[in-house]
Amino acid sequence: MNSALGEPNAITISWFLIFIALSLWITVKASRRTRSADQFYAAGRSITALQNGLALAGDYMSAASFLGIAGLVALSGFDGLIYSVGFLVGWPIVMFLIAEPLRNLGRYTFTDVVAFRLRQTPIRIAASIGSLAVLSFYLIAQMVGAGNLIRLLFGIPYEFAVVVVGAVMLAYVLFGGMIATTWVQIVKAVLLLSGASILAVLVLLRFSLNPLALFAEAAALNGASVLAPGRLVSDPIDAVSLGLALMLGTAGLPHILMRFYTVPDARTARTSVAYATAFIGFFYLLTFILGFGAMVIIRRDAITQFDAGGNMAAPLLAEAVGGTPLLGFIAAVAFATILAVVAGLTLSGAATLSHDLWNNVVRGGHADEREQLVVARTATIVLAVLSILLGIMFKGQNVAYMVGLAFAIAASANFPALVLSIFWSRLTTAGAQASMLVGTLATVGLIALSPTIQIDILKHSSAWFPLRNPGIVTIPLSFAVAIVVSLLRPVPLEVQQFHAAERRLHLGVEAE
Repeated sequence: MNSALGEPNAITISWFLIFIALSLWITVKASRRTRSADQFYAAGRSITALQNGLALAGDYMSAASFLGIAGLVALSGFDGLIYSVGFLVGWPIVMFLIAEPLRNLGRYTFTDVVAFRLRQTPIRIAASIGSLAVLSFYLIAQMVGAGNLIRLLFGIPYEFAVVVVGAVMLAYVLFGGMIATTWVQIVKAVLLLSGASILAVLVLLRFSLNPLALFAEAAALNGASVLAPGRLVSDPIDAVSLGLALMLGTAGLPHILMRFYTVPDARTARTSVAYATAFIGFFYLLTFILGFGAMVIIRRDAITQFDAGGNMAAPLLAEAVGGTPLLGFIAAVAFATILAVVAGLTLSGAATLSHDLWNNVVRGGHADEREQLVVARTATIVLAVLSILLGIMFKGQNVAYMVGLAFAIAASANFPALVLSIFWSRLTTAGAQASMLVGTLATVGLIALSPTIQIDILKHSSAWFPLRNPGIVTIPLSFAVAIVVSLLRPVPLEVQQFHAAERRLHLGVEAE
């Protein structure tokens, strides 16, 4: 297939530079308002419900959503949609279980909630290990997507492309903090929803605006099996495991939970989730069209010719239906998508290292504002370097799949402890700590023993653990560990503190 991908052209570069210029302008404006830890981590708690809803959508609709899912659907058909559905159905859990308690009990990170009535040091250390594991896997997916995209847009080496993305993201977070990150995410969400809508309409125009005609054509070209499950996830247990991880993992993602502290109160937090769910749901409906459109119009052989993981399906589709101008716009949107998410991930990682570990563990909660900002910005630089190294190491992996693994860790390490700390009075420090550590280590260990690592990456003939996603094992295990350890070693004082915290949880006493 002849394509402008891999050959620099003026239109693509122009779109790219326009977004870079706009986002850097936002960063410069934001840097003038980022003078305290509160502004760096939480944008001064001044973001409205609609703004936060768009920013949540922008933070959540990652490279896995736009590039990875479109590629999975294009290559595997119906099964690729398990990621769309899984990513979406976690939001009601966030809305009804998590949003208000999180805003009422926390300050900057979800760890604040878990540690609210428990002992600070052991909880924050355990939660930080889980959070950094989640963020690392998530960063891998974004950086792999970014490296492939920039490599194909500009014809530069993959490794150099990853370095460029890391450097631009570092500028956003280092100087603009949460204010800049929020507005970059809002701009990205608007661009992504607009670009995906235009692309979906142009695809459907080829089929008289009838999605059923598109699906029928896909079946005619590739067999009826593309409209049925079993091509990507053939094991039902693996499918349930993946679904659980995606659904519950949403409520355990540190960079998503951190966004609830940017709004003024709990009611606004809940309203912002309603907006985010609407935007995200609409977008995932479009991924059906984009994936099957690429399957029919581009064909699977041509997609894998550019990227074995299928991550370039959406840009190739844009070029096929709208020419080089639309390719340039969609490529810039994809780049904006990656930068906004990487910025959110990095900011969350910096908050974990500086707020949870440095301020509350090392300094016992006594670090002043200036010291917290210095540590946060130092942590940002460390995480930027880490993200570049991880992106280079995992070159060639499908980005949606890598995010699925991040969700498995979030669902196992963070979600059980967070839910139990909010709703179960008998949870103890030892129970929460054991749950988070076991959830993290068990998930990472089983991923290392899974077919993905053992067969796909290490090229062994078999794997020690049969499932590609361990969520069905590790999520119940984390809940069980928390409950058993808490019941075996009860702490009456922590039960009393739970009842004291209930008033704040329900009445919305300000977290500050």
